[in-house]
Amino acid sequence: MSKQQSNTNTHFSLLTEQDIYLFREGNHFRLYEKLGAHIVENNGVKGVYFAVWAPNAKSVSVIGDFNDWDNDVNSMNCRWDGSGIWEAFVPEIGDGAVYKYHIVSHHKDYTVDKGDPFAFYWEQPPRTASVVKDLNYKWKDSAWKKRLAERNCGKSPMSVYEVHLGSWKHKDGGFLSYAEMADELVKYVKETGFTHVEFLPVMEHPFYGSWGYQTLGYFAPSCRFGECEGFMELVDKLHQNEIGVILDWVPSHFPNDEHGLVYFDGTHLYEHSDPKKGFHPDWKSCIFNYGRKEVRSFLISSAFFWLDKYHADGLRVDAVASMLYLDYSRNEGEWIPNENGGRENLEAIDFLRRMNEMISEEFPDATTIAEESTSWPMVTGSVDTGGLGFDMKWNMGWMHDTLDYMRNDPVHRKFHQDKLSFSIWYAFTERFVLPLSHDEVVHGKGSIFNKMPGDEWQKFANLRLLYGYMFTHPGKKLLFMGSEFGQPSEWNHDWQLDWGLLDKDYHAKMKLWTGNLNWLYKSQAALHQRDFHTEGFEWIDFHDMEQSVISYLRYADDKDDCLAVVCNFTPVPRYNYRIGVPKDGFWKEVMNSDAKEFGGSGQGNMGGVEASPAAFGGRFDHSLSITLPPLGIVAFKRGEK
Repeated sequence: MSKQQSNTNTHFSLLTEQDIYLFREGNHFRLYEKLGAHIVENNGVKGVYFAVWAPNAKSVSVIGDFNDWDNDVNSMNCRWDGSGIWEAFVPEIGDGAVYKYHIVSHHKDYTVDKGDPFAFYWEQPPRTASVVKDLNYKWKDSAWKKRLAERNCGKSPMSVYEVHLGSWKHKDGGFLSYAEMADELVKYVKETGFTHVEFLPVMEHPFYGSWGYQTLGYFAPSCRFGECEGFMELVDKLHQNEIGVILDWVPSHFPNDEHGLVYFDGTHLYEHSDPKKGFHPDWKSCIFNYGRKEVRSFLISSAFFWLDKYHADGLRVDAVASMLYLDYSRNEGEWIPNENGGRENLEAIDFLRRMNEMISEEFPDATTIAEESTSWPMVTGSVDTGGLGFDMKWNMGWMHDTLDYMRNDPVHRKFHQDKLSFSIWYAFTERFVLPLSHDEVVHGKGSIFNKMPGDEWQKFANLRLLYGYMFTHPGKKLLFMGSEFGQPSEWNHDWQLDWGLLDKDYHAKMKLWTGNLNWLYKSQAALHQRDFHTEGFEWIDFHDMEQSVISYLRYADDKDDCLAVVCNFTPVPRYNYRIGVPKDGFWKEVMNSDAKEFGGSGQGNMGGVEASPAAFGGRFDHSLSITLPPLGIVAFKRGEK
């Protein structure tokens, strides 16, 4: 293509006046259809339409492999409407073309080559160019989508398997492709019974060691694992096998790599200019300017994009606490109070509410989940009533208290029983997910398995007890990969999981226990229908600190459908241990973590117990006398023998 040919093409635009109006008002949430690189036909000529927002640029041109990276060949036109959007149509190029934007700023003689903020695909790092992609894929998940509202509602079971794509499993020393992952992961998740997979950020990121949390490509799956269509196939196959997909999404900060969003047109376009608001001290990254309307359009468009183009069933929003507080990880004098003199980030709060409102309106069956580690009120409250509008929130308090409790030698647990009982006081203030996530198995924290005290048998018994307690506690569930079979080593993103452990008896039986828990959780309405309602839970007894035993009831919508759950947090078996129950009749033992098939000692209740008319605790007219196994959890359901 000659310079003369490229510069004589008729001006072409995908943008309408309405698009520009919505963009500038912060209300255009499908910008991925208009900005970026799009394969089009202009006056009978096929080519690519490019559009980029750079309001403080003196000139912008498209450079790429199609013009030998020459700044002078494909100059862009700045729109007349003051939007700051530059456009160009480059004929006779298409899918796979590699490109950047060469930007000359009005400010400080700043000149830079930038990747496309709306690129659908990127080169393999350390290369930094964007790639033109036609997102053409024929989905086969219509049956799944039709029932999404039912699957994502609070009454349905949600047991999430959290996965890091690069370290779940390797092949020939390298990553599995998206397509290879589709076959392997689907089979494994079906075996273990999880209802959903949650991927650590798949969005393109320059530094692999950030696990995706230093996102740069907000509209592109990482090329490390294959093409865009490969990731679509992975999601599609999970859906076809009745498995939901949640994506981690990071609107809280972005890396300061020169080819990315930072100082995009010679000004702080996407980030705050003052480092007291625009620089994150923990992650050495940039913080979005949530008050800028065009940035809001950019971020909410990214959220829409993954729900729309990649059929994600939900987004887990990372680091929400860092967005809510202006003084997050800052000392006195290192932050700027809001207009009322407070520490709340009013612009970020408004952004989160708007995001959740619009997702609820446009994707009513999708789920948004907040990773919010403080006691901010009404994270899952409706926007109309002053909440943030999320569907669920990670219960970090439950996670910290429970792991702190489990670390104790059983002889000392009686002094810390409040760590178990306290969570119920606030369990229904939000719609919670109980997370045992990647954050708990890195940076010297050790694996979940090695947080358990005792010898090998006791570690596995404690782990089975922990998971049993988690799956019977109110709230949805999340478990990080490798934890389901008790991997002893801490997670390392450079290595695959230690799959060879499944050849060992205890680890194989641990995986079987996790699968059994998932089956029980899904099949018993009492364990999931009322996760978010006080009517779904009732203490039997939390006062038996001396023996480190707690017992409780879980109820379905039909209150006659209930489970009695008893946990023994010591290695001492308890015989003829009495608990109260609300009904007479035979109570079948439906869960026993000490069963030999799961690696236990085999102590139990011979299939169930007949209730006696002996009252218990002043609240129950009937009771059960049970065998409570060592470091074990048992559950009973009233029913047939």
